[in-house]
Amino acid sequence: MAVSAAGAGSRFGFTTGQVIQEFGYDDDVDPRVREEIEEATGNELVDEDYGDVCDGTLIWWREDDAEQEDLTDLLVDAQANLEDGGGLIWVLTPKPGRPGHVRPSDIEEAARTAGMHATSAAAVADAWSGIRIASRSRVR
Repeated sequence: MAVSAAGAGSRFGFTTGQVIQEFGYDDDVDPRVREEIEEATGNELVDEDYGDVCDGTLIWWREDDAEQEDLTDLLVDAQANLEDGGGLIWVLTPKPGRPGHVRPSDIEEAARTAGMHATSAAAVADAWSGIRIASRSRVR
């Protein structure tokens, strides 16, 4: 069972030894998604008050959490917490038709405004979809 669970958790792109910071945890999150990531990394998720750099970010985002501008700000903050500004950010939102659903275009717009872009989308659980966000490469 550990192999299949780790395989499922690594579908997010997280690997063994990484520290993943979680934002937006609430009663409605899918515990299996959290467990899969913890199994894939071998570490417990750290919360939004974590005081060090991390390797990736998991954001649970719902329509009533705040305005799109607040998601933009959260993406900027999450990127600043990532080691060397790199790493993976996943924004998870309730699937269409479920309370709290956020349109993918709203997440993509928040990412663009934050200087990032959406790279892929996936159904991550029965009630949750995810959009992977990456930093735009910058030529200096």
